[in-house]
Amino acid sequence: MTVSLEAWAFAAALASAALHASWNAAVKADADPARTMAAQMVMSGLLALPALPLLPWPDAAAWPWMVAATLLNLVAVQALVRAYAAGGFGVVYALVRATSVLLVAPLAAALVGEQPGPWAALGIVLVCTALAVLGVGGGTVLPRRALPWTLLSGAMTAATVICDARGVRSAGDAWGFAAVMTVVNALGMALLGRLGARPWVALAARWRKVLPMSTAAIVSYALILWAYAHAPVARSAALRDTSAVFGLVIAAWWLKEPLTRQRLAVVGLALAGVVCLRLG
Repeated sequence: MTVSLEAWAFAAALASAALHASWNAAVKADADPARTMAAQMVMSGLLALPALPLLPWPDAAAWPWMVAATLLNLVAVQALVRAYAAGGFGVVYALVRATSVLLVAPLAAALVGEQPGPWAALGIVLVCTALAVLGVGGGTVLPRRALPWTLLSGAMTAATVICDARGVRSAGDAWGFAAVMTVVNALGMALLGRLGARPWVALAARWRKVLPMSTAAIVSYALILWAYAHAPVARSAALRDTSAVFGLVIAAWWLKEPLTRQRLAVVGLALAGVVCLRLG
């Protein structure tokens, strides 16, 4: 039986989500997450560097989208850092992803010309709801001062997704685009120093530990870019953001965190969303 390209893109987006959750869980489990994250970013750029001369260089039409994606991502990250300072990690991260999932669909309709069907739209709503429940579960309330930064980060993340999608579709080759963007993003994040850690020093002390994390991060990013190139953007982005739900399962299995009723409800909503997205 022949598997359709769209089915492969669906699988690639889910695999990207699982890998994204796994390396983020590894960072969270570390004794010094900030320095480990800094080291992981630099290592990702170094791993991607040798691939640059071996892969097709992105076509000129992709470069404006690459520049826009990089700049928007930097804004999204800075807004996220400010939101974390004003509110808790769990609620902020989940609500940023929920905002992004919610906004990608209208942005894709306006800028990519993609209109989700009824099943896909329902799936997007279910995934967004799961993320929102995850964020506000346990009675956590987002402080008012964190709200504008959370919404800004979510909006900029959604805009970055659209620019990545337009860029990879204009690039001519998803893998070459992924390698260049990995290097550019690593340089941008390292120069910005957003994690309060000296990346090169952190890398020297942790390179063995972060090597598998960086490998997972690169493969996760390349897979979602390939999915953007071959499947509807909003659906692929919603599937990628089930990474937060994969994170719940990983946390319960690896970090021994309790799988509460609220977390089980989140998993159920997300699974229902994935089924709807597949039907869409």
